[in-house]
This record gives sequence, C-alpha cells and structure tokens, in this order.
Amino acid sequence: MSKIFIIEDDVTLREELSKLLNTYGYKCSYSDDFENIVEETLKSNSNLILLDINLPYYDGYHVCREIRKRSSVPIIVVTSRNSDMDELMSMNLGADDFITKPYNTQILLAHISAVLKRAESNIDNQIIESSNVMLNISKSIVSFEEKETELTKNELRILTILMRNKGNIVYRDDIMNELWQSDEFIDDNTLTVNVNRLRKKLEDIGIKGLIETKRAQGYMI
Repeated sequence: MSKIFIIEDDVTLREELSKLLNTYGYKCSYSDDFENIVEETLKSNSNLILLDINLPYYDGYHVCREIRKRSSVPIIVVTSRNSDMDELMSMNLGADDFITKPYNTQILLAHISAVLKRAESNIDNQIIESSNVMLNISKSIVSFEEKETELTKNELRILTILMRNKGNIVYRDDIMNELWQSDEFIDDNTLTVNVNRLRKKLEDIGIKGLIETKRAQGYMI
C-alpha cells in the first residue's frame, strides 16, 4: 500500500482528499505543524507527497526545495495558483507534477498513479548489486551481510562509477570528472583521500579488498 503525505492547511479539503485516497487504497497522513512541516514530511517516510503552495510559515516553494535537498520522494504540487510561472517554479524546484484546483478527482488519481509507477521504475535503476554488496544510490547507503553504512556525496559517486564498470579500470581523470559535478574542488589528492575514506567505510562493514588500485591508471572492482 502506497503512503501519501498531504501538505494542505485547508482542513476540510485535506479531510476530503484523504478520504478519497483511502477509498482507492492509499494510506494517507498529514500534519498541522506547518512550522516544522519539512521534518514532519520526511519523518512520515511516504511514497508520495501532495503539496499546496499557499501555506502558513513557509510557502510550498520553500517546502519543495527543502524536501528535495534531502529526499527524492515524488512531489505533486496541488494548488489554486495556476499561472505558467507557478508551474515552472514548481518543476524547477524539483516537483514531479503540477495539478490545479479545482481538479477532477479521476484526473488527480491518474496523475498519482503515473507518478508512483514512474518512481518505482526509477528505484530499479537506483540499486546496484555485486558480490553481495548492495549500493542504494537514492539513499546513499552501501550494505553487506546485514550491515550498512552511509556514504558522502563524493564517496557515493566514486563507488557508483566503479560498480557500474566492474571488471574494468576506471581512470582517475574519469572519476575526477564525475566528482566535478559537485561544488567541491577536486584534485588528485582529494580523490585519493575520498577513496581511502570509502575503503575504510567498506572495511568497517566487512567489505575487504573491493577496490583495487591500478598504479598510474586508476581503480577497479
């Protein structure tokens, strides 16, 4: 059963929407703590978020941006603000879909179903498994024999490119180009430091010797 978190301050509308979604097999939750709504939303561990723009304390744009910094959970903006600029801003901040009020309930349900299916298919591309080592890209977690550890952004990118090229040498320049996508300056020494930290984290959960150094070339799994 998919869980949907509703961020809507109109109590009547929220209850009607929750009742509708419950009827169609979804489990709904919400919070009136709009001052801490980002934390409340992430704590719900939902599969999808329905987000209004006009909210107390922080508007939906701020909420969308803050959630997207920490989670890839699908977000559908549902709002009475229907200008092209509102839709454009929502999409630029990371929303997955945009629906205007008043909406046809069947169209809303169709959008929810489509976004959830798309998210499920994306999950399949977010997990890499090799020799009992499982890398969950969306959660930035690597696990092995019931133990797991969280990776930094750079550690995640290094392990992802190495696991996707298992059996082949990945040259240092290629890895540094991948890391250049971050805001942090990456040089040859920074790469070495990140690889050593990654190796230490892997060893801490029992993964020994996974990453081989190919002298003057790069690394490989």
